[in-house]
Amino acid sequence: MFFNQYILETSGLPQEHEQLKQLREKTVQKYGDMSVMNVPVDEAQFISILLKVMNAKKTLEIGVFTGYSLLATALALPPDGKVTAIDVDREAYETGLPFIQNAGVEHKVDFIHGDAFSVMNGLVDGKHEESFDYAFVDAEKENFMKYHELLLKLVKKGGIIAYDNTLWSGSVAMSEDDEMPDFIRKKRKSALEFNTFIANDTRIESTILSVGDGVTLCRRL
Repeated sequence: MFFNQYILETSGLPQEHEQLKQLREKTVQKYGDMSVMNVPVDEAQFISILLKVMNAKKTLEIGVFTGYSLLATALALPPDGKVTAIDVDREAYETGLPFIQNAGVEHKVDFIHGDAFSVMNGLVDGKHEESFDYAFVDAEKENFMKYHELLLKLVKKGGIIAYDNTLWSGSVAMSEDDEMPDFIRKKRKSALEFNTFIANDTRIESTILSVGDGVTLCRRL
């Protein structure tokens, strides 16, 4: 939309941390169109402010890619904060690792290479229940509801769970008959089902924000 460029030029890019900028540029250079898998600049800045307002200290990230949101999170956490980041793609994470190191926040990052379900179940079994202040999910949309059940065990009461891409390029507000790219149509149903599920989940209070490609914030009750 036309205002996205205004947001970027006015507050996004001027306030972007140098290592985030370099990570973003490296991701575009290496991955091309796939670079959109990282969160946009304004969304990362929203996450940063949210974490600071929450005084979050222990966080979880499901789906990392090259780590733009991961670096934004690490920068926002206090010196003794920790973000546990899970992804099956170690190569993509290692693409962004030098920028995390150069930003001086590698000590805040615990990257786990593996399947999110296995790792999260391990966290539950390892007595990490109700210990996370915040969780960010940017992974397979069709698994969001399953992730949600595990995250409700891991995130403490009053904590926040954020789900990315819940507007799915605006397709959730479109008709089934409207034209849209095949890859958007393929996961549109999962996004619609998840949004309806979250809106009716009495274990949380939630809202969908029109930041980036849609961010659903859930506060655990």
